[in-house]
Amino acid sequence: MSTEIQTDRLVRDLKTVARDAEDLIKATAGDVGDKAKEARAKLSATLESAKESLHALQEKAVAGARAADRTIREHPYQSIGVAFGVGILIGVLVNRRNHNG
Repeated sequence: MSTEIQTDRLVRDLKTVARDAEDLIKATAGDVGDKAKEARAKLSATLESAKESLHALQEKAVAGARAADRTIREHPYQSIGVAFGVGILIGVLVNRRNHNG
């Protein structure tokens, strides 16, 4: 699975968790107990931190994709050569593993 797909899935999952946490905070707003207030405060702080991390992760993923795109556009033949070489290496390793396994 590619890193981009994993990053997209992580971002989607984190957004879902953030939305669910916000819903939980709103749903328990009427609970005035000290423990509930403390739990909501901790959850709110954690949620804000997670949102900041998510934003940074998205920016990093976009920057990485742009850098990869720029490199491929600037060096198309080298990129093709590297991809070809990696493909051959993977093929050799898989073939060797199948014969030894």
